[in-house]
Amino acid sequence: MRMAPVGLMTWHKKEGWRNADSAFLLGTELAAYTHGHPTGALTGGVLAVLVLALVDGASLPEALAAAKDLLQKMTEENSMIDHYDKGTQAVCRRKDAHKETLSAIEMAETLAASSMPPHEAIVKLGQGWVAEEALAISIYCSLVARNFTEGVILAVNHDGDSDSTGSITGNLLGAVYGVKAIPPTWLAPLELREVINDLAEDLYAWRDWDIGMYREHTELSQRIWRKYPGW
Repeated sequence: MRMAPVGLMTWHKKEGWRNADSAFLLGTELAAYTHGHPTGALTGGVLAVLVLALVDGASLPEALAAAKDLLQKMTEENSMIDHYDKGTQAVCRRKDAHKETLSAIEMAETLAASSMPPHEAIVKLGQGWVAEEALAISIYCSLVARNFTEGVILAVNHDGDSDSTGSITGNLLGAVYGVKAIPPTWLAPLELREVINDLAEDLYAWRDWDIGMYREHTELSQRIWRKYPGW
């Protein structure tokens, strides 16, 4: 649920879908720091690609197709991951590593296209306490929702890890609809809203900062140092 910034940061390189491989590998690598099981790491790569594709203008079905394709390809083409750390290589080089995640995504797509009531469909997808279930529930909610509000409400009203599924669903639908889709009544009481917004904008823009010991814009460097000591 913390991999959405990878998709946004990759998209900000202005190369769009050409960076899908990089988004997938970076998302997988970062998730692998805390999730040793391949499924726990690969789902991070999938979410990064989904966010990248969605902010680049793809529909959710198109984004899912691209993510599923990469998910399978990355476990088959070893040469594509040789420049990543040993942990990521170990995750991706297991030929069947992608199966749990792929199966979960496909089940979410199937249930979203069915007439099954959402509360029953979510139960079939699991409770979200493991990575592929959380991803599947979030994909399902995003596919069946008519808008941001409906999707998030659906994602947080089940008996499992609803804060995770609510977060991931918000990532996906936020990438589709943008910040203006968030109800003002949700934003008004949000604790540390200004800080969250400021950090998000800085995380998005930092690649364009001309800062450092030998950079010309010393005023900017000093301002960033005061804001983020030790960068």
